Amino acid sequence: MKKEIDFIYYFDLDNRLRVSALKEKKEIQEFIVQYEAFIQKKWRSIVRYDTSHGFIHKDTMHPDQKQDKFPIFFMTYEVAFTYAIADIKRFWQIYRDNYEKEIRK
Repeated sequence: MKKEIDFIYYFDLDNRLRVSALKEKKEIQEFIVQYEAFIQKKWRSIVRYDTSHGFIHKDTMHPDQKQDKFPIFFMTYEVAFTYAIADIKRFWQIYRDNYEKEIRK
């Protein structure tokens, strides 16, 4: 039986972690873990880990709509999923600072 996991974790009013995953028999089949920030009166995706395109990767978004895509190599989707959540919880402030610096350029 497939189980959907969906939740939003707020760091504060202007910063959140959005998590969505599909799990079957204790195994993650696909996931999206995304850090979003409310900047200039709009929610913006800043960093996203996901399994679309058939592989695990990290997307770093830029204010000019460009994205950097980095493949991530883990033994299982479960490990990648756990890593993605931990990474964003630990570094969300740095990700936001970097994005805002690009806006000011």
